Amino acid sequence: MFIVDSYVLAVIFCLITMICWGSWGNTQKLVSGNWRYELFYWDYVIGMVLFTLVLGFTMGSMGDSGRSFVEDLSQVSRESVGWVVLGGVIFNASNILLSASISLAGMSVAFPLGVGIALVLGVIINYMGFPSGNPWLLFAGVVLVVVAIVCNGIASGKMRKVGEGKKNNQKGILIALIAGVLMSFFYRFVVKGMDVENFVTPAAGMMTPYTAIFIFSLGVLVSNFVFNTLVMNYPFVGEKVKYSAYFQGKLSTHLCGMLGGAIWGLGSAFSYIASGQAGPAVSYALGQGAPMIAAIWGVFIWKEFKGSSRAVDRLLLLMFLFFIVGLGLIVVAGN
Repeated sequence: MFIVDSYVLAVIFCLITMICWGSWGNTQKLVSGNWRYELFYWDYVIGMVLFTLVLGFTMGSMGDSGRSFVEDLSQVSRESVGWVVLGGVIFNASNILLSASISLAGMSVAFPLGVGIALVLGVIINYMGFPSGNPWLLFAGVVLVVVAIVCNGIASGKMRKVGEGKKNNQKGILIALIAGVLMSFFYRFVVKGMDVENFVTPAAGMMTPYTAIFIFSLGVLVSNFVFNTLVMNYPFVGEKVKYSAYFQGKLSTHLCGMLGGAIWGLGSAFSYIASGQAGPAVSYALGQGAPMIAAIWGVFIWKEFKGSSRAVDRLLLLMFLFFIVGLGLIVVAGN
């Protein structure tokens, strides 16, 4: 299988993770005009499973290092599978809430708040489980990210939304906060199923990153029949959604959702692959710089802050600056 063998390459993989995790929401935005996010999410999960399977048979099976995808899949222990599936279930609960928040408050609000909180809590949780890197620089970077999140929250609150739009925005912010807390836990459980210290000759029963991301995606798929069914029957906004509506969607709409899942799957796989060199805390933290990418999409492409005041513009500028400096410190912390 392909293995990252240097810290520099690990950082590059983590930056790709950040771009992927911050960009998949665009596929939801593209179809949001005529496609409910609950239906989009089914395609998203299917795309994730299919892409991680393809990745296993390609990058996960090339070269002579480590165990190949099929070989690794055949020897994993029930305990390792349990940890990784649990990570997938927790992620799915949080990501469905994040998708709901995007539909209510927009990408530039949902991602910085939800994923930003996940970054802060997740770094602490992952560092406690697998300490690596300079803790002072790592947590200094996290503090700056917190400041960036606060700037985004204040900017969102200053936007002049009235009536139903204001109500949905407030609901979206609350849902993003809950999603962030849940999301902070999933990565640690996935890492417990992998031999992060040795991808070349991993311990018996433990998984390589390629097997882990595939098993993880299956956990997401299975739990989706529970979580997404609940959301379809008890939506945060709008009428109930029937399963029959899914089969009325256009092929292009379904493919767009699957592309979103593939983008997220690529980012997650690269994060796990990089964790061997960068360490889980740094790898997770860099990937969770996704809010900055999502905010760029939301502010400059989707114009979610169009018509904002100068005070809001200054807050957004500060948000970007604090995110950039914070992520820079996190990179240096792991070297």
